[in-house]
Parts: sequence; structure tokens; C-alpha cells
Amino acid sequence: MLKTHELFLKLLRFVSVTPDDGGAFTFIKAYLTDFEVIELNVENTKNLFLYKRFGKGPHLCFAGHIDVVPPGHGWESDPFEPIVKEGVVYARGAQDMKSGVCAFVQALRETTHFNGTLSAILTSDEEGDAKHGTIEVIKELERRSFLPDYVIVAEPTSEKVFGDAIKVGRRGSINGVIEITGKQGHAAYPEKTINPVHQIAPLLPQLAGHYLDEGDEFFASSQIIITDIRGGMEVSNVTPGNLKIMFNVRNSTKTDSTKIRTYVEALLQGLDFTLNLSESAHPFVTCKDSMIVKAVEKALLHVNAKAPKLSTAGGTSDARFFGAFGVATIECGVVNDTIHAPNECCPMSEVESLVQVFKSVIENFKKEDV
Repeated sequence: MLKTHELFLKLLRFVSVTPDDGGAFTFIKAYLTDFEVIELNVENTKNLFLYKRFGKGPHLCFAGHIDVVPPGHGWESDPFEPIVKEGVVYARGAQDMKSGVCAFVQALRETTHFNGTLSAILTSDEEGDAKHGTIEVIKELERRSFLPDYVIVAEPTSEKVFGDAIKVGRRGSINGVIEITGKQGHAAYPEKTINPVHQIAPLLPQLAGHYLDEGDEFFASSQIIITDIRGGMEVSNVTPGNLKIMFNVRNSTKTDSTKIRTYVEALLQGLDFTLNLSESAHPFVTCKDSMIVKAVEKALLHVNAKAPKLSTAGGTSDARFFGAFGVATIECGVVNDTIHAPNECCPMSEVESLVQVFKSVIENFKKEDV
């Protein structure tokens, strides 16, 4: 068995840019040799599910992705040949999220007793479209009546210091496109035109930045964020005949597509417009009294001597797929401050601490103990 730092460096050397696992899955299968394996490859995405039944108790699953974003430019070293400087490891994926993968793989390798089933889901398509990754594994597990009861996604969730925050949910994401049709014409004869820019101008303050709900203890308010406005021909003597507005709403559980549509359509009543909405992620939250939340809080308090903040901030992750299937899910990982950046890095001490957190959760995952 490798030591944690050896395993971490080994994983970082796999060139696993989305959707390639770089050979990492072959290694992980061999490393967790006493776990049963289900491989589910969809198009060019590789997915791996490993599990071991220890007893008849709960099914606890760890989840993560081995794929990373392209290195980009500006690196001071080879992004796939990790270097260690003063205890800090520099490599692509060091934070996002081979740190988390390393931590739960090592914790699973070192576990000899558990009162239920332990498993791990790994994908090579989280940083891409995520259409053929974790969601496909969850569907397959549902078909087999083998969905986990609890999931820990090992994304980097800490904010300033290790263990200061875990995510107990995620906001949803709804994209909107408004297209307003007017009548193009000469700028010198505005009375002969219908200018959609002029039509939207007095309404824009009620659209841009509008709060759709008041939020709650877990979620910030759902807000309409304008991301693009365009119209016209980039000339000064022709009024536009069409205007296109794009927006995004990171929504709480209090706002959905129907609520957004109702508000926008009422606001634009009388204009010639179309509205298209698409939902790329559903919001979810795991109750703070859930067994998994209490278990991770207790483990962090034991390892870190401080209870974490419960957060739903940030973008989307594969945790959203588990939430959609009603699986109690949290996210716990290292500090998130260099992900996707040149010279991405992670202190080795954080990875070792995360291993101890996951081992503590596994060792104490009993209702009477959490």
C-alpha cells in the first residue's frame, strides 16, 4: 500500500484531461483490489463504480472525477509532473479534484471494518458536458436497486482554511433567452420604426438584477443576472429590428422555471417577444440534521478542532445528480483557491487531513454515534 503522499503524486501524473482518464482507472481498480467493480463506458467517457459489502447497514458512497481541465499557459513547471515546494504540491488537478479522489481512495484502502456497504463513483467527464458521467452511473445503480443512502462528493469546498466549510446543497442553474422583435428603419425617422432597445429600456431595471425570492438559511436569493444584450448592425443610422437578451438565474429551491417565466412574460406584456428557458442544474439541499451532515461535522471537529460552516455557494458539481435522485449528499474537500488556474496547488497536509476526516466518518458512521 502506498503512503498518502505517494498516492497523491501518482494520481497527479496521469494526463487525464476531459474526457480521458489517462489510465488512472486501471490503477485505482488494482489499488482497491478487494472491491467489486462495475465499469460503465458511455461514448468517450469512462466511469467506474467500486463497492464492498461489509454488513447489512447503510450504503455510504464517495464520489469524484479524475478528469481535469486543460493546463493552459503560465505554468512554472510541467503541470502533469507534480513538484513539491515547502509542503505544497503543484500540478493540474491538485485541488480539483485529485486531492479528494486520493483522500477517499486511501481511506477506502485502509478500511477493514464497516457496518454496511462502502463504494466509490469515479468519472472522466465532470469538467466537460457531464452528460455521460456520474448521471449514467446513478441511473445504472437505480436500475440495480443499488443507489447509495449517503454520498460524499470530495470536491474542494473549504474556503480559507481546510475544513472551514462543507456544502450541503447547490443552487440550480436556469438560462434564459429573450428575443424582442421590432421594426428596423432609418434613425432619422424613428416614428416609422419600432425600436426594441427603446422598448426594453424602461423595463430593464425590473429585469436586470431582479430578486425572485428572499432566500433562506441555506440559499441566497435567486437573482436574474443579465449576461448578454445585442441588437442592431453596428452602424449609427439604422435602428435595430431585433434585440436578444441572455440571462442566468442561480436558483434556490424557492424558484423554478415556471416562476421565472411568469415574471418575465408579465413584465414584457405587449411586446413582440419570445422567451426560451433551459435548466442545466436542479437545486437541492441536504437537511442539517441528516446523518451524513452530522457525521462529517463530527469528523471535521475531531480532525480540525472546529465545526464547518454549512454552505450552498458556488457553481454546480456532480452532487446535483445525486440530489435529483433524493440521495442525501454533501461535499467536503480541500481549500478552493487555485482551481483551473496556472500553477494549481494544494498543501500535502490538507490531503492527509482529508484522509483522516473520511476515515473518521467511516469508522463512526452509526446512528447512535452521530
